Amino acid sequence: MNRRQLLAGGAGLAMASAAQAQTRFRDLPEAASYDSPNTQVPPRPSNGPDYNPVVTLNGWSLPWRMNGNVKEFHLVAEPVERIMANGMMARLWGYNGQSTGPTIEAVEGERVRIYVTNRLPEHTSVHWHGLILPSGMDGVGGLSHPAIPPGKTFVYEFDLTKSGTFMYHPHADEMVQMAMGMMGLFIVHPRDPAYMPVDRDFAFLLAAYDIDPGTYIPRVAEMTNFNMWTWNSRIFPDIDPLVVNKGDRVRVRCGNLTMTNHPIHMHGYDFEVTCTDGGWVPESARWPEVSIDIPVGAMRAYEFDAVHEGDWAIHCHKSHHTMNAMGHDLPTFIGADKRKLTGMIRKETRGYMPMGTAGMADMGEMSMELPDNTIPMMTGWGPYGPLEMGGMFSVVKVREGIAPGDYSDPGWYENPPGTEAWEWTGELPEEARNDRPDTIISPRDHVRRG
Repeated sequence: MNRRQLLAGGAGLAMASAAQAQTRFRDLPEAASYDSPNTQVPPRPSNGPDYNPVVTLNGWSLPWRMNGNVKEFHLVAEPVERIMANGMMARLWGYNGQSTGPTIEAVEGERVRIYVTNRLPEHTSVHWHGLILPSGMDGVGGLSHPAIPPGKTFVYEFDLTKSGTFMYHPHADEMVQMAMGMMGLFIVHPRDPAYMPVDRDFAFLLAAYDIDPGTYIPRVAEMTNFNMWTWNSRIFPDIDPLVVNKGDRVRVRCGNLTMTNHPIHMHGYDFEVTCTDGGWVPESARWPEVSIDIPVGAMRAYEFDAVHEGDWAIHCHKSHHTMNAMGHDLPTFIGADKRKLTGMIRKETRGYMPMGTAGMADMGEMSMELPDNTIPMMTGWGPYGPLEMGGMFSVVKVREGIAPGDYSDPGWYENPPGTEAWEWTGELPEEARNDRPDTIISPRDHVRRG
């Protein structure tokens, strides 16, 4: 073979390769979209490796197709409208019609090809947070590859080398794009379905926004004074409950892409931390908890056996993170006598209601006139009255007889007789008091023994 034949052959190979590439990438997977704020329970896969899909609270899992031995997804970065709660909508940026974006699910060992179409007014990229992949697929605009211009589609393709819970988000104009809601979960299931099995697998992302009452768009330059604390860009009382059948093994996966840590606390149970975004925690290294602090840019997954029937709160234990649209300049009036002031104000504004003189609990019961597109700071009702919550709060509902695949709200739990706190009207034990700041050593015989 002479040089001309070699070059001609090489050109032919190059042309054939280009033609194959055009055929291979010619038809993009359908860009699925979902704009409902309700939890969508995904079906088990009908082909390929088997796995138990995660249930994304107030979210959904992105459909995929097989192209040869590659699992293909189509992610669309675009402006979206997210209903944070009934009565409040936010104009955010997200993926495929929603913020946070759809959950991507695949299996360890699979090769994935993810088409990313940019419908934003500026360039973007996607970083696959925690995944091990080639440098050029890491998604840092300007470093890994050129940023994706508006109107263009880029392709990310890599092998999934380990299982676990990961995230995706932009690494281009990150301050703006993440503050606008661009983030999502990436779940890689173990190759062996018998490894770390659970009956119910829940997932959500923590996101924070600063949206002034009566407005729709977050303040993207905010660093500390956020007023909307969300799970999957949803706030209580409209975060869906975690519905569980009594006896189920349950996993809760939680990722944090806010600008502060969040101690997630669940009532009624202790649990084991079984996974981080670094991988699965060996059984010998797990520890019991009732609260798990999730650092910025990290995720934690914990598991428990649902043996205690009831309605159990789950929430961030930073008290301001279970409130909505909180004013940071709100003065404290506890102990103040506002009767004279109230009389003066009512001469000008009929129906004025003084608040805060005995705490803020009255806000959970009152129906106040609010700006459009705003919900109360403390809201939500339970079977016995106002819950006085907001933001990062939901309920784990453990019931007997919940069918597999059923995640519908079973309503409020009825406490069996004798298992509910009640009012006492009889004689009280002697009330011990101490007003000294000194340490008091209790004598050994201070407790009467029967």
